[in-house]
Amino acid sequence: MPIALPLKKRLLHHVISYLGMAIGAFLAALAIRIFLTPNQLIDGGVVGIAMILGRLFGTSYISIFLMIINLPFIYLAWRYIRKSFILNMLVAVIFFAIFVYLLENIRPFGAEHLEAIVIGGAMLGTGAGLIIRYGGCIDGTEILAIIINKKKGFTVGQVILVINFFVFAAYGWIFDNWHIALQSLMLYIVAFKMMDIVIAGIEELKSVLIMCSKPDHLSKIITHELGLGLTFIKGRGGYSGEDRDILFIIVERLDIAQLKEIVLREDPSAFMAIENLHEVAYGRTARIALKRRAKTFAKKHF
Repeated sequence: MPIALPLKKRLLHHVISYLGMAIGAFLAALAIRIFLTPNQLIDGGVVGIAMILGRLFGTSYISIFLMIINLPFIYLAWRYIRKSFILNMLVAVIFFAIFVYLLENIRPFGAEHLEAIVIGGAMLGTGAGLIIRYGGCIDGTEILAIIINKKKGFTVGQVILVINFFVFAAYGWIFDNWHIALQSLMLYIVAFKMMDIVIAGIEELKSVLIMCSKPDHLSKIITHELGLGLTFIKGRGGYSGEDRDILFIIVERLDIAQLKEIVLREDPSAFMAIENLHEVAYGRTARIALKRRAKTFAKKHF
């Protein structure tokens, strides 16, 4: 059975999570009030729908629309995903709606459209990214996308893209202004990229599988020249049937060119498979080992 965390650590974890979601909700709400709403720009998903309704019936009702539209998605999350997620999503939505309401009368930034798109999108994406990073969610369309992914096989990104296409198209059609709809789409792209950076981090990690004829020799060269740790994976050739060792390495984007140069220099017949990594989590023991390896590498080379 899993060992439960002490009560003090669980409370501290919840406090940090809710504080992170509150900061993210404040940044997202601030972006809406000082950049998006004054320039008639909208976000995608539920937030975009709430802002369309806010422009039709009054921007003071945006926070109410956010709560009402998200309620069915909160039920879907409880019904089809997991009940432990409901509390975090509900807290995040409440934080967001409260800040949108409290910041209603704040003075707009007075930015040009391009400034609003870039700065507002970056601020909105940072806020939404913090909320997701700490376990919350303010856009119910992501819940719908996860459910459709499980039942129909479409990716979450594909479903969200289709939903947002209709949101921005509806905005352009309702107000007969396709320029503002396209500008909102540009803002959404900026926000989405910034959100991805906040969630995954600035560092771009790659996982590399190396199949070569001399793995022992190559592993020593890689460890010595790059200071990288690696793992041997037992494999077998599908055509030859021979047993062979496969090298598995996690490397930063800046080191990938040097890694390829070393591998192909030492073994021109080697095969490399390189993939993007969304996130890597280290345990305490692994962190200590990585720090020791980094210190050893620094002493040898500097």
